[in-house]
Amino acid sequence: MELRTLRYFVAVAEERHFGRAAQRLHMSQPPLSRAIKQLETGLGTTLLHRSPAGVTLTEEGHTLLREAKALLEHADRIKASLAKSTITVGILGDDSAAKLAKAFRDKHPDVEIRIREADLTDPTCGLRTSQVDVALTRGPFDASGLKTLVLRQDPIGAVLRADDPLANRKNLTTDDLDDRTWFQFPEGTDEIWQSFWNGGKPRQGPTVRAVQECVQSVLWNGTVGLAPLGHDLGSELKVVRIQDLPPSPVVLAWTEDGPLTRSFVETAGQVYRST
Repeated sequence: MELRTLRYFVAVAEERHFGRAAQRLHMSQPPLSRAIKQLETGLGTTLLHRSPAGVTLTEEGHTLLREAKALLEHADRIKASLAKSTITVGILGDDSAAKLAKAFRDKHPDVEIRIREADLTDPTCGLRTSQVDVALTRGPFDASGLKTLVLRQDPIGAVLRADDPLANRKNLTTDDLDDRTWFQFPEGTDEIWQSFWNGGKPRQGPTVRAVQECVQSVLWNGTVGLAPLGHDLGSELKVVRIQDLPPSPVVLAWTEDGPLTRSFVETAGQVYRST
């Protein structure tokens, strides 16, 4: 049952007349009559007794009227709440969210969307500390206690200076980079996250917090970092695919299933499936 059809039924039930209900709904009578007949067919029961004088409700009609009014009132409360609401979205590691942003704005033009751009020290973008409602982020990380949806899987490569001896290789393995220094994240950073971006092995190297710190460290010191393939890091850097690392997923993570968060998750699933 669609909410629109329930609104049609409530109007007919309250007016006790198809003509008056059609006027109230600002529509013509024939499509209203067809909609109510289709509703009865779908439910497998008669909701209205029709006569030249108007309509009366059957017992089933009274039941549906009571339930439909409660449902429509609840739907209206949700709509009003969304119209006044804000949603805070944490962003980390995906530079292709423009379509999602447009789709969500189109669906909720009155919602204020707040963005929190996270650094590399927290792959949940502040989700666990309630700084965001939903995180558009990158894995893998410790997802215990979180709800997640994988949107895409991206192969991973080593970020090297263009003049690095390994930069012209088509593919690399983590063993090829064992003698290099690698980025480290600050103490207390998610261990699963740290291990993945260190190629699954203990490494030594400078501590970084932000993507630009990584880029500059490669340029100045030749430090090895990892990044999804396809990122444009400029002509002075190259990203060479690492064969023995699994892809990094682009992930939505959230904790509470509020109506606005659910809508964001559903919209993201639709947008990423179509790209």
